[in-house]
Amino acid sequence: MSVQGSPAVAVRLPPVAQMAVGSLALIVIGGVYMAAHIPGPVALAPAVGLLLGALAVLASALALLARAQDFAWARFRQVGAWSLLAYGISAGMLELVFVLDQVPGPELLLLSLMLVVYALDIPLILAFSVARHQGGG
Repeated sequence: MSVQGSPAVAVRLPPVAQMAVGSLALIVIGGVYMAAHIPGPVALAPAVGLLLGALAVLASALALLARAQDFAWARFRQVGAWSLLAYGISAGMLELVFVLDQVPGPELLLLSLMLVVYALDIPLILAFSVARHQGGG
């Protein structure tokens, strides 16, 4: 396999981006579920289950990535830091909307935790996607 005539070096990396997208999908489903029920009473168990599932998938992706050999960690940190800043600000603005809309305490806590996972998932996807195409080391 080659890219523009140059031989590609096959480096086997874990499916980090796919796992992070799966985690993000669980968070989006949980957020839609919560939004569909607020301002009325919300059964929190399904949303908690989705959050825990998303956290488990995200933690697994990070654990697999930590074991990666010949990976462009400097580029990963560079892209990850800037995208974490951007998505952290985005999550903060969404949190402010929840507070200003007076979302009740337990629902606010759950939505806040979902925002944390959202703010970690997308930078992970971006940083991994860029770093996997860089030279290792």
